[in-house]
Amino acid sequence: MRRSQWALEGVRMGKDVFMNRICVLFLTFFGIFPCLALAETAGTPGGATGMEGKITVSPVHGGPTRQGEIDNRPLAKMSFEVKSGDRLVTSFETDDQGHFRVLLAPGHYTVSRKAYTGAVGSYGPFEVDVSAGKMASFRWQCDTGLR
Repeated sequence: MRRSQWALEGVRMGKDVFMNRICVLFLTFFGIFPCLALAETAGTPGGATGMEGKITVSPVHGGPTRQGEIDNRPLAKMSFEVKSGDRLVTSFETDDQGHFRVLLAPGHYTVSRKAYTGAVGSYGPFEVDVSAGKMASFRWQCDTGLR
C-alpha cells in the first residue's frame, strides 16, 4: 500500500470510531440517565404525604400483669377520625394487626377514636404533624381502662 492509501484508511477508521463514540454518548445520555431518574423517584411512591403506623391497646385483662405475660394487643378493626381544628378531614380503620395508612395534606391534625363516648379507656387524641412528601410514622398505645 502506498502512503496515501494508509492515510485514507486512517481517516475512514477515524470516522467510524468517531461515530461509534457519538452513538455510545447518545445512548448513555438518553438511555441510562432517564432510568437513573426513574429509580430515584421510585423510592417515594408518588411523593406520598400523610401518616402511617400501628395502634395497640393495654391492658387486655384485669388484675396485675404476671411476669412474662403479654398485656397488650393490636387494636384491630377500630375506626378513628382525623380532624384539623374542629373540621373532620377523614376517617380510617385499623387492619387486623392495628396498622393504618392515611394520605393527608401537610398540616397539623388530631386523631381520636371515632364516635367514642365511653367513660372508661383512652383512645386519643393524638397530635400529628404531617410534612410535604413524607409519611409520618407513629406507634400509639391506647388504654382500655381495665385494672
